[in-house]
Amino acid sequence: MREQILDLLSGKKIGTQPVFSGLIHITAEGLEREGLALHETHHDADKMARAAASTFKLTGMPSVALPLDLCAPAEALGAELKFYEDVAYQFPQVTKAWVNSTKEITTEIENKVNSGRIELICDALRLLKADIGSDAVISGTIPGPYTLLLYICNPAALFTEMKKEPQVVIDALFHLSSFLAKIGTAYRSAGADFITIHDMGGSPGFIGPLKYEQFVYPAEKQLIELLPKPSVLSVCGNVGKSLALLAQTGASAISVDQTVDLIAAREVLKDTLLFGNLDPVATLWQGDEAQVHEAVSRAKKAGVDAIWPGCDLVPQTPIQNIAVMQKG
Repeated sequence: MREQILDLLSGKKIGTQPVFSGLIHITAEGLEREGLALHETHHDADKMARAAASTFKLTGMPSVALPLDLCAPAEALGAELKFYEDVAYQFPQVTKAWVNSTKEITTEIENKVNSGRIELICDALRLLKADIGSDAVISGTIPGPYTLLLYICNPAALFTEMKKEPQVVIDALFHLSSFLAKIGTAYRSAGADFITIHDMGGSPGFIGPLKYEQFVYPAEKQLIELLPKPSVLSVCGNVGKSLALLAQTGASAISVDQTVDLIAAREVLKDTLLFGNLDPVATLWQGDEAQVHEAVSRAKKAGVDAIWPGCDLVPQTPIQNIAVMQKG
């Protein structure tokens, strides 16, 4: 299945609709089996790799994704994170922005590509490649430029500048896309088979179609041009009105969530791979096996090229539901 997925991502017809993910898909059961706490996996390459591989080893789902949070680029730039050592399954979050104005984001940020945990993540990717790289595809996951901007900049100042000095914000986003491209390239060199751009905050479903076209699309397109192919652009929310523009970013595939009408999306994305769109909460975490099977069947009938969860998995997602998703 690994080779079929790689063929699919390269644009070849494979005659099947594989089930995998480029988003975070670790589980509580997998962590427990490895004797790991989630918070410690972010600081140790071996533990990070073992956690990422645990879902594949439990279910056979032929994919792994690293890192296990989207905040590493923000941390590398200087944002402060909280790792929730006292909460069992909480992912890291930014607790203090790095800058108060987008004017502070310049080409100098590219000097920080190897800061923070970036090299540790690359070490974990190398370990994953050696462990299961011949059996599963490996996603190197990065935030989109606008999502990263939300992590590192004071929100009030950002939104003011978007209204009063839009070009300053656009310039900052281009700087961030160059920075992220270097990180994505490092992840590929370390063993990732493709890059997933998880642009939650920059999705037209979040920021709106007009602001997406003005602010996000140009930098997102540049990022995808700079990254080694293939790449998957993952967006949240109802992006139906912006699907044609999303396809123009040049991403190898677009991953959508459960709010998107897949049949309508398939009509628009005639020449772009469409991945999606199982609800990670209502179906995969809280649903029963019959609901998972029905969701997979519905996505396949709609014509998706691959079955993906609509977003990161909730760690408490039952392993059995993932196994049912894998079987279809």
